[in-house]
Amino acid sequence: MTSRPTRRQAAASLLAAPTLFLGVRDAAAQGAALPPSAAAPATGTGRITEDLAHAIGLEAYAYFYSLITMELTRRQSTNYAHPGEHFGRGPANTFVHVREFPPTDFRDVVRPNFDTLYSIAWLDLTREPMVLSVPEVGGPQGRYYLLPMLDMWTNVFASPGTRTTGTGEGHFAVLPPGWTGSLPSGTRPIRAPTPSAWIIGRTQTNGAGDYATVRRQQDGYRLTPLSRWGQPPGPVTGTVDANVDMRTPPSEQVNRMQPADYFALGTELLKTNPPGTYDQPILARMARIGLRPGAGFDLAAAEPVLRAGLERAGREGRRHLAASVPNLGAVKNGWLYLANGMGVYGTDYLRRAAVAMVGLGANLPEDAIYPMTQVSADGRMLTGQNRYLLRFPRGQEPPVGAFWSLTLYDAQGFQVANPINRFAIGDRDPLVRDADGAIELLIQHGDPGGEQRSNWLPTPEGPFNLTLRLYGPLAPALDGRWVPPPVQLAEAPGEVPGAMRLP
Repeated sequence: MTSRPTRRQAAASLLAAPTLFLGVRDAAAQGAALPPSAAAPATGTGRITEDLAHAIGLEAYAYFYSLITMELTRRQSTNYAHPGEHFGRGPANTFVHVREFPPTDFRDVVRPNFDTLYSIAWLDLTREPMVLSVPEVGGPQGRYYLLPMLDMWTNVFASPGTRTTGTGEGHFAVLPPGWTGSLPSGTRPIRAPTPSAWIIGRTQTNGAGDYATVRRQQDGYRLTPLSRWGQPPGPVTGTVDANVDMRTPPSEQVNRMQPADYFALGTELLKTNPPGTYDQPILARMARIGLRPGAGFDLAAAEPVLRAGLERAGREGRRHLAASVPNLGAVKNGWLYLANGMGVYGTDYLRRAAVAMVGLGANLPEDAIYPMTQVSADGRMLTGQNRYLLRFPRGQEPPVGAFWSLTLYDAQGFQVANPINRFAIGDRDPLVRDADGAIELLIQHGDPGGEQRSNWLPTPEGPFNLTLRLYGPLAPALDGRWVPPPVQLAEAPGEVPGAMRLP
């Protein structure tokens, strides 16, 4: 008999497993108890004790985590002479397009989606602004796409796309901090908070037969230096730095950093990545232990009590973040929701760091949300040994402005080979409705045959989990009035309740 985890255990297990918002694989730490001194209060005097240095150091570790993770990701992702050499990687200021869905044996990233094709670019705005051009996507509704832009703190500061800017042609001038000047007519300014930014574009793709149309749209996404506006596009080449670690995933590099290197890099990055205006309280607190924007930091030269406290904080910081991971979302009907507080984090540094740890590149919830589950309605882990149903009564389908899908992954977060090569199913598929108009998805290992095959999502023989993707979720999905129904165990082996018929 399978064990029945608590809701908190199920959420912790799902989040601690490799997850994907963009597609960055992360060996997230197992949850650990928060060290007692993590909550040590600041004293009313100017004297720094080891415990106070430790407490501030843990806060600083969380504050720097997303920034350091983005920097190491940027270094590795752009360390190429030409685009297209690796999934989503290439020189700065050019798009790298993913042209088809991943094959069955694809293992570069976990939890890939089978709804959109990616168009990824890192912007280097240190010399001048870059103009992002998008093509007309056709028709009043058009094709769903989004081009969210993340600053180096992982905040989404702009999200051009069907939901926000519409379906027409557009030109967006992405400006670095402090830039002044005039822009060409017809361009719309977007001010980037940091001199580097990450575009994680997605374009709706309705199966392999849609590739040709989507590729034409991807080719219409262009990046042009402002100084070359109006000129034919020129070649983009990058510089390869042999000192960049290209083998170790950025998340692992961050988690392995020694305290001295971690805090030194964090303060160094503050020189070029302006903190938010709301960061003054934590900046003042960090300044008490020598972590100041624009100033170098040498832990070896620090006072003994300060050095001891920060060394402890650096060693424990990763476990501190992992302990907060289960609190990222709420569990509803067995589904883990990560909607609130995603994409823009303000002063919630712990949440920002935890999201960067388990899934770098989170969208704004208004663009897309991804409820996840690995349990059935009775709280037991999902397994291909059983047969399941996910039933949406008529009028209670996922409320979206674009489309929705359900994707299945194995315990490691990868797609599962199956006889019909189906990894996801959703409202763009020819689903068969029950006589009462409900949509009933069959989640099982064996082929149900007949018309029921239209609603079949194949499973492996062993454990698996599910991700329900809502693109352009409407208010009921965002405010909690609608939640996914629980995954139900079929009534008996070989029997599926509610035989489906064409309406």
